[in-house]
Amino acid sequence: NLWKDFKLSRFQFTSWHRLEQCDVTGDQLTCPRVRKGPSAEELLLRERTDLCLESGNRRRRREEEGQRWEERLQENWENCVELNLSYQDLGDPFQQENFLRILRRLIRVEKLQLIDNSLTNLSSVCLPRCRMLNLHRNHLVCLRQLPKLPVVEHLCLSENAIRSLGGLGSLENSPLRSLNLTRNPVSFTQDYRAR
Repeated sequence: NLWKDFKLSRFQFTSWHRLEQCDVTGDQLTCPRVRKGPSAEELLLRERTDLCLESGNRRRRREEEGQRWEERLQENWENCVELNLSYQDLGDPFQQENFLRILRRLIRVEKLQLIDNSLTNLSSVCLPRCRMLNLHRNHLVCLRQLPKLPVVEHLCLSENAIRSLGGLGSLENSPLRSLNLTRNPVSFTQDYRAR
């Protein structure tokens, strides 16, 4: 048992597309971790943004960006139909930007779970085929912070901080059948269900 735990722990923080002899793609995973932090080099580059970069550094930076682009292509997010990206613990702005980048690539997703990710604004994201979206336990304050959801049928927004129904008109043309707003401040306003 101890040997098995050791063997598994070696791959604990490894991205699946970096594993050799692995046929798994991003659209086959149940809940992959996408919350990696910036590398030490990127942190260093953040600190030196005000300094002029030498031509050698620019070339190295272009090579690193090319390598990152290659890895992003291997992630295969565009083919995901059903995806669970819950509990990502997005603490750093880098992690949040990376997470939004992934969400913007989900052009075919129909069922998406984003539970407990401390998300505050998804208005820059469009999910053209998403029929079921679960945003339970995030930090959304209003319905205008939702992604564009033209065909959403089931939307769960329970345990957020939504105070009003302003922005509900953006869901007017979608075939919405269920909307869950339990444990939001708006659920304590008079006649909110009827509205």
